[in-house]
Amino acid sequence: MSETQRPSFSPGLKDVFADESRICEVDPNAGLHYRGYDVHDLAVKAPFENVAFLLLNGELPTAEQSRQFHAALALAQTVPDPVLAMLRLLPREAHPIDALRTAVSMLASFDPDLQDNSHDANLRKATRLVSRITTLTTASWRIAHGQPLSPPRNDLNLSARFVYGLTGREPQKWEADAFNTIFILYAEHEFNASTFAARVTASTLADMYAAITSALGVLKGPLHGGANEDAMKVIEEIGSSERVDAWCADRLARHEKIAGIGHRVYRSGDSRVPAMRQLARDLAKRYGKEKMVAICEEMEAVMQRRKNLCANLDLYAAPVLAMLDIPVPLNTPVFACARIAGWCAHVIEQHDHNRLIRPRCVYIGPAPRPYPA
Repeated sequence: MSETQRPSFSPGLKDVFADESRICEVDPNAGLHYRGYDVHDLAVKAPFENVAFLLLNGELPTAEQSRQFHAALALAQTVPDPVLAMLRLLPREAHPIDALRTAVSMLASFDPDLQDNSHDANLRKATRLVSRITTLTTASWRIAHGQPLSPPRNDLNLSARFVYGLTGREPQKWEADAFNTIFILYAEHEFNASTFAARVTASTLADMYAAITSALGVLKGPLHGGANEDAMKVIEEIGSSERVDAWCADRLARHEKIAGIGHRVYRSGDSRVPAMRQLARDLAKRYGKEKMVAICEEMEAVMQRRKNLCANLDLYAAPVLAMLDIPVPLNTPVFACARIAGWCAHVIEQHDHNRLIRPRCVYIGPAPRPYPA
């Protein structure tokens, strides 16, 4: 193809609008809305269950709808025994996100609505997935570490059930509230890499579980969900706020990416950062870990000054999860426990108004040539 015939393209689909959606708006100038509601208001005022309902159904629930949705999530939390048996077969060193991806894929076969892509069936599947991905995350971790599973609790909301399922003890209110904030901030973010992967899979009319399995595979990458694991490693490596400037200068000189800094869409700062930063400060005071948050704040200032780059959500999520005693390998599965609501909402929207997602590429290989004699 000659240069005059060559079509324009955007590497990585940067700034390409692939479709329309009613679920989420990401404003490059630091705005984030779920179905029209500011994420800050949701993070400080709403239970995660109501946010999940909003994403899946389009509106916040009434009091009765909220009660019914809580009950449905509690009822759906139990995972089939064969799936738990499969988790016991995995190597102990398997990464938790790999265990979660495998478990979700297997879980598909036990869903009576699996092959039904209708709106109502997808809502039922989404409710089960929102509930069970938390169970799978905590159960797989306890199984890998030789601990007994926590018995089901119908009286706990999802954030409290996560703490209980992981630790086996009664969660404190402030712990559950912290996870509630984390889950809401991570619940949805428009056509990010994992969500787009889920929509591509759903656009073939594959089932919701296939789409979520695709999303989980994409989430593992260090340029997406795995970034919060890398951000914690960075904080530990730096060690003190006094070392931030020199550490950043060294990485920039080597043209290396810095986990927790920069974003493909936001230009004036990640709109989720203020709420997560405040949560980090609150937990730091509770635990006496102000040093850890000081590193993040200094890195935010240094990178703004040196490269005009802002912090993203992962920079402060990393110390928040560390202070909540979440092992670093579980950071990405925690992300999945939140984003499952957004993923399922997008699969439903894709199936409801489907068109196969099939982009083109610009070929730059050899010109046509004969096969050698």
